[in-house]
Amino acid sequence: MTSRHIPSLDGIRAISFLLVFSSHAGLESYVPGGLGVTIFFFLSGFLITTLMRDEYDRNSSINFRHFWLRRILRIFPPFYLVLILAVVGSLLFAPAGTIEFWPVTAQFLHYSNYWIIDHGYPGLPAGTGVYWSLAVEEHFYLLFPWVYSLMRSRRVSPRAQAIFLWSICLLFLLWRCVLVFKFQVSENRTYMASDTRVDSILFGCALAVWCNPVRDGLRLSEGRWKYCYVPLAVMVILGSFFVRDESFRETIRYSLQGVALTVLFIAAIRYHDWMPFRLLNTRILVFIGLLSYSLYLLHYTVLALFQDLLPSMSQVLRAGLVLTVSMVLAWFIYVAVEKPCAVWRRKLTE
Repeated sequence: MTSRHIPSLDGIRAISFLLVFSSHAGLESYVPGGLGVTIFFFLSGFLITTLMRDEYDRNSSINFRHFWLRRILRIFPPFYLVLILAVVGSLLFAPAGTIEFWPVTAQFLHYSNYWIIDHGYPGLPAGTGVYWSLAVEEHFYLLFPWVYSLMRSRRVSPRAQAIFLWSICLLFLLWRCVLVFKFQVSENRTYMASDTRVDSILFGCALAVWCNPVRDGLRLSEGRWKYCYVPLAVMVILGSFFVRDESFRETIRYSLQGVALTVLFIAAIRYHDWMPFRLLNTRILVFIGLLSYSLYLLHYTVLALFQDLLPSMSQVLRAGLVLTVSMVLAWFIYVAVEKPCAVWRRKLTE
């Protein structure tokens, strides 16, 4: 199974990226870029767990070597290509001392989220600060396959699996509350750390194991979902970024978004022909979704470059130019790197 076989998911990827891009392009006061990251997390958990569920159903086991090999060939080649180019570009064109050894090492070894929390962004190649979210996902991939395999080997029911994962999400919420209200940690600590953000991925995992709109024959009341649950979920999402209280934003915001995204994912997949979700399946959004991983990796670096080269250009024109250049570069990476790696993944894990 690939995400292209599931209605709306490429469009959801596109919306996630466009939220992040718009925020970085100067609309951070109006566009919630952090929500785009949270959607990426949820989507990763949903897809990865659906794939593991399919594998376990076929083979009564999870091949961990194949799992990590697939993840390595999916994530590492574009990641290291863009990072190396950003480092080389900074060494050649940025002022001396712009990048430093240890911050870049943290990126190469996938602990940049904790490095940024402790040391900030100085020393990183321009535009690569977004890699913190990839570190969160890598940490998740190291542990979750064992958890899922254990649940399946113990024959835990799908409903009990979901309840267990939601319980862990609740523990993450309580941990954020302890950090914020007792230790008064910085916002970066709760926003970027794996031990405070993995629940955004786990909400997607919980949907994959139970009431999965792709795999489970759900009996849904169409009217109730379209005109009750979906509007309520949208209101929760909107409320989560209209409420500006810092303690709310650092604690319960991510949990509420996880619950609301669960509803919206079910509806977007099952009712993909409904007008509000039809946009997700248009060619342009599917195309952007197809390129979204490489777009996410490189867009901020391209944006930083054009801000230096064209500082007097209007923000809107520069954003349009950056998006166009980023899509061309992402298409090249997709054709030259991602597609060949996808072929190797299939050959090496069959």
